[in-house]
Amino acid sequence: MSREESELSGKDREFREFTLNGNMWKLLWNVAAPLCLYQCMGQVFGVLDSMMASSIGSNTVSAVAYIAQINSIISAVGIGLAVGSSLKVSEAYGMGDYDLVKRRVSSLYAMCGVLSLLILLTIPFADSVLALARTPEELIKEGSMYFRLQLFGMVLTFFNNVFISIERARGETGLIMKLNIAVILVKTALTALFVYGLHGDIMTMSLATILSQLLLSAVALVKMKRDKNAFGFSPSYVSFRRKLTRPMIVQSLPLIIERGLMSAGKLMVNSMSTIYGTTTVGALGVSNNLGGFAAAPQNGFQEGAAAVISQNLGAGKFDRAMDAFRKILVYNIAVSLLAYGIAMGFLPQISGMFSKNDPQFQELIRRIFTFEAMGFVPLGINASVMAFLYGLGRTRISLAINMSRVFIFRVPVLWILQHYTNLGSESVGIVMMVSNVSVAFTALLAAALVIPKEKRRMEGLKKEAER
Repeated sequence: MSREESELSGKDREFREFTLNGNMWKLLWNVAAPLCLYQCMGQVFGVLDSMMASSIGSNTVSAVAYIAQINSIISAVGIGLAVGSSLKVSEAYGMGDYDLVKRRVSSLYAMCGVLSLLILLTIPFADSVLALARTPEELIKEGSMYFRLQLFGMVLTFFNNVFISIERARGETGLIMKLNIAVILVKTALTALFVYGLHGDIMTMSLATILSQLLLSAVALVKMKRDKNAFGFSPSYVSFRRKLTRPMIVQSLPLIIERGLMSAGKLMVNSMSTIYGTTTVGALGVSNNLGGFAAAPQNGFQEGAAAVISQNLGAGKFDRAMDAFRKILVYNIAVSLLAYGIAMGFLPQISGMFSKNDPQFQELIRRIFTFEAMGFVPLGINASVMAFLYGLGRTRISLAINMSRVFIFRVPVLWILQHYTNLGSESVGIVMMVSNVSVAFTALLAAALVIPKEKRRMEGLKKEAER
């Protein structure tokens, strides 16, 4: 099949020019602010979703929570592939190689298709997968069909994640925000209708997710049919040759492992926390949800900045990439301080919302979250370094840093506190603080080592190109 030369729309050319030469404060805000808003809204509606699940029954809550961790491990493959590969798309975009952009975009969609097929083939064996994950028998009975529907919905999510990552690479974060908010609102409305209006069960909750994701998929199908545009999909540009796919897979693999192991690490911490009783596990879960309101905007700035940094590095502008890193660090610290001030100022009211007139449980939430909130600023620093490392393509280093957060600074520290202190349930809050502070110092150390090396490499490439 013949191929026409790839090109950019006027809007894409304008955004590339802004990315490479525009005011950095404004650029990062324009790219990242919509992502921050979407992340925060997703956190809010995630809490509402859990509250609606609880109205069906305690087994439903347990099944949804348990299967959610299994889903997050499986979905790590799709998310990691989308994020890592999209950064290679951003790099080609910054280089001005629009033919390479289109080949990477088209091949990424094709890889997503192969991955989706593998997921669909596991649906008939859903019970075996749940048993392999040591899911309690009663939860398998409760959640077997729910898990099957979730696997189908995961296929849609994989496709949607690729579309979102590509749109983020071309600066369409406003569109991403609008589409994702629409998906969240539709999902929440459908869940409320199915649970409260039609007195549905756990399967209808999954159906609500699928229907809402279909809305985004429909838009993605229309948008990806940009035959001549570099960011569109074209079968003739699909290639599984090693030279094309290897850089995308190599960049994505550490992200896949990182996300999967982070989910596994959370399961380990929850399991270890049961020594203090089920209320401590519940309080830790509430504390993590509250902490998510600080992590959400941090992640938004991280995602936006990573694309900006990658594009500038692709264009050989190392100093400008460093400028983006410094400014995203300022943004993330400011957001973290604001989140900490709001959380501490309204902690009695916030903790009361989750304790259902149980003063002891409310106090337990307060004590655990007070320690966890001390890690807001360090996590903002870590998110900024991650954005820089992702933009550089140093995902192996980011993997090592984030794994140390769970498997060096969290799980072992919790074990020590449990066996050598009498701190009690406060230990889970302390360990969250210790791990979050420690990972920030580790990230800064990594940045201090990587930056000079990367600067020398870029200068070498520039001199070589001038010869």
